[in-house]
Amino acid sequence: MEKFDIYITGVGGQGIGLLSEALLRAVDHSGQRAIGADTHGLAQRGGMVSSHLRIGSGVNSVLIMKHTADMVIALERHEALRGMVNYLKEKGTLVYYDTVWQPLDVRLRKAREIKNEDIERESGKRDVRVIRELEEDLKDARMQNVVLMGRIACDGLIPGVSVDHYERSLSDLMDGDLLTKNLKLFRRLSGRA
Repeated sequence: MEKFDIYITGVGGQGIGLLSEALLRAVDHSGQRAIGADTHGLAQRGGMVSSHLRIGSGVNSVLIMKHTADMVIALERHEALRGMVNYLKEKGTLVYYDTVWQPLDVRLRKAREIKNEDIERESGKRDVRVIRELEEDLKDARMQNVVLMGRIACDGLIPGVSVDHYERSLSDLMDGDLLTKNLKLFRRLSGRA
């Protein structure tokens, strides 16, 4: 593959770093070339956190230019809209977890909360495919990243990466009870359960 760019975004504390590393390792297990970069500075303060993941032989720099990402993955609704508007190319794919960690400007009532309708309206202007995920019975909010990874695997959204590659990446990063719980959730959502 020549190039496939993924911009990952969310709020500090949501597991953006783990999701980014799991996807990077899954791509690596598929035998493809991948490079990535994370921002961690705001992670402990509930601020925006992002990762750039670039796949393919035609990739030379680590950062994704604005409006060129093939996919945006977001773990929060405000960041989903921001990532789509700022990074996603026309006809790209937005995958987001439908939860809200209110940014400071929303809490201070200086901005309104983003609704799913706002995302749908903006995606319609740009011919963006939107995949919205929400697990109503998810017992551990820290597993929202695995929910998105399961959907990405199920729909085959990253070219050349199979369900086996994702499972191997999770096994690289976790062990014991944590791995067992995450694999169980991943397998259910990826269609492997």
